[in-house]
Amino acid sequence: MGEAAVVTRATSGTGAGSAVHKHVQVREYVRALVEGAEAGTPAPSERELVQYFGVARMTVRQALDALVTEGLLERVPGRGTFVADQRHEQSMRLHGYTEEMRHRGLRPASRTLLARLEAAGPGVARALEIAVGESVVHWQRVRLADNAPMCVEDAFLKAAMVPGLVDHLPESLYEDLARRDLAPTWGEDSVDAGLAKDPEARLLGIAEGSPVLRVARRAFSGRTPVEVSRSTYRADRFTLWIPMSRQPGPAH
Repeated sequence: MGEAAVVTRATSGTGAGSAVHKHVQVREYVRALVEGAEAGTPAPSERELVQYFGVARMTVRQALDALVTEGLLERVPGRGTFVADQRHEQSMRLHGYTEEMRHRGLRPASRTLLARLEAAGPGVARALEIAVGESVVHWQRVRLADNAPMCVEDAFLKAAMVPGLVDHLPESLYEDLARRDLAPTWGEDSVDAGLAKDPEARLLGIAEGSPVLRVARRAFSGRTPVEVSRSTYRADRFTLWIPMSRQPGPAH
């Protein structure tokens, strides 16, 4: 799909003066452009969209991220972005950070701030369904995407379930849990908007008071809680998209 096709399919209401956020303009434009297209059809490139809309590459990336997470588009490393196969049922999937960033076409990496054994406090103990004071692994990391800070994450796990984890930290926690037959199969996320505080602002490379998204997660393997985590994401780099579907039935 070339640049000429991008210009030809433009719709009204996407000008720079619109009150709609620019990434929403780009997102809905691309959605209309590829809607109904066959799986594998190329989507407009980031370069084409940047030139056409006159916006920053980050704005375009945010718009395409939303459509990738939604399942409308998929990224193929080294090739580009294409219309995804829509035959699968739309639902939320439980991704670890590494998998989520790869799914968005970003290079995940981490910088460990601390990894140690601690005594579980009341909140962590309740979430992991263990006794207060029981040994837990506390792993704090700055999570990176394309070498830029994306979030600060504190993960807690029952130490007895992950022996040796502190001594041999894996690249991906969820992949390590899978090797231990503890792969998370479902979870609960609680999301709140907030303002960055020190020192998380410094770790994320943003000004104190900048908007952030705080995600608290409790992940389970079957009925066993295996991880509880708190993550603070840069709101200017990360958008949380929740796909939804409605089953046919009587209207209410």
